[in-house]
Amino acid sequence: MTSALLIANTSAGSADDDVLDEVVAVLRSRWDVEVARTAEPDELRDVLASLADTDVVVAAGGDGSWHAVVQALHSLGRLPKQVVALVPMGTGNDFARTLGLPDDPVDAARGLLDAEPQPLDLAVDEDGAVVVNAVHVGVGALAGEEAGPWKRRLGPLGYAVGAVKAGLVGAPERLRVVVDGRLVDHGDDVVQAAVGIGRYVGGGAPLLPDADPSDGLLDITISHADALPRRLAYGLRLLRGRHTERDDVVSVRGREVTISGDAMTWNADGEVSDGMRTRTWRIEQAGYRMLVSGPDKPTQDE
Repeated sequence: MTSALLIANTSAGSADDDVLDEVVAVLRSRWDVEVARTAEPDELRDVLASLADTDVVVAAGGDGSWHAVVQALHSLGRLPKQVVALVPMGTGNDFARTLGLPDDPVDAARGLLDAEPQPLDLAVDEDGAVVVNAVHVGVGALAGEEAGPWKRRLGPLGYAVGAVKAGLVGAPERLRVVVDGRLVDHGDDVVQAAVGIGRYVGGGAPLLPDADPSDGLLDITISHADALPRRLAYGLRLLRGRHTERDDVVSVRGREVTISGDAMTWNADGEVSDGMRTRTWRIEQAGYRMLVSGPDKPTQDE
């Protein structure tokens, strides 16, 4: 029988006990499942550090919960040996959307029972911090910060409120972007630079519409839509995933990207940080193995 440890983030969407109980019941119909409830990264790391051999570690939560589990396992040196899985129970569920996972957590759990491990990529910075979905610098990072209080009141609509506010008040930045050792863009009118493996941010905005989490490449998009009318036009196209067609947007792919600027603010998998002047992310192809349920499993040929 498959053994599994399900991690429930008590401060995220997985705090919904009724839904979580249904998820656990589905998994226990065929698996031997232990449940651990954690609230802080240190607590999560301690649980995973003391983990005996188990077939699957399941994160029940949103993008932040997923990031936290993968980060902890990566820091402990347990990837890619340890198979992982996600039951989406967050507000945005952006990475789950890229993978085509069912929206309903119970359906997602049911799909895991017959799923096979898929090799997926990671982005890792110079400090060992992972990105499982996307990181963005500039107005996009500000949007995530502005959305925080609104998400608690409005759910997914909070992302849209944060994006509108950031678009109105955010200022362009001077950024320099180097991909695989080659300067691909620089200027003092950069509104947003994004790097990622997943396609969506902010509860469904296709910021990196062609990203494939299994192709061994990072997708990079840089916007120079600095004037307000151009920002609004950029935002409307972004909602449809067609912003990369604009002549003020640069899109490239590569295995390593360095973004430099003046005291940058960036959002990595929903976590906002600031004050850095340079940051490098490199791809770790097939950095972990994940059970992927649903009809749209990522493949190298997508």
